Amino acid sequence: MDSQSTNSLNPVAVEDNAAGLDQTLKQFESLVADLAQPNYLFRLYVSGNSSRSVVAIANVRSICDKYLPGRYELDVIDIYQQPDAVRAAQVVAVPTLIKELPFPQKRFVGDMSKTERIVVGLNLERGNGVD
Repeated sequence: MDSQSTNSLNPVAVEDNAAGLDQTLKQFESLVADLAQPNYLFRLYVSGNSSRSVVAIANVRSICDKYLPGRYELDVIDIYQQPDAVRAAQVVAVPTLIKELPFPQKRFVGDMSKTERIVVGLNLERGNGVD
């Protein structure tokens, strides 16, 4: 009998293999759970440190922290510092929030103080699988 056949009959080896499979299954389940709740990518276009820009940044962060904790990335883009990015995104008013991911893309204009409008527009209402 070769050593591989001997190991497959060894109770310690069988236990180690079962523990390894159990760990692999837990890792797989964790990855699948992460897929069920997508990560979001937002770009917020602002004009410098204007009061509307500061309010918009705070409002978007507040919404994201409440409805998407740990599942979002927010890029704040100053139109004066990155005019090429503004042209590429075809932003015509600021502040403008663009949800890039998950698709479809959505846009919101204003200081983002109408929280319910943003939450409903992004489909983040409680009870829709978002804690």
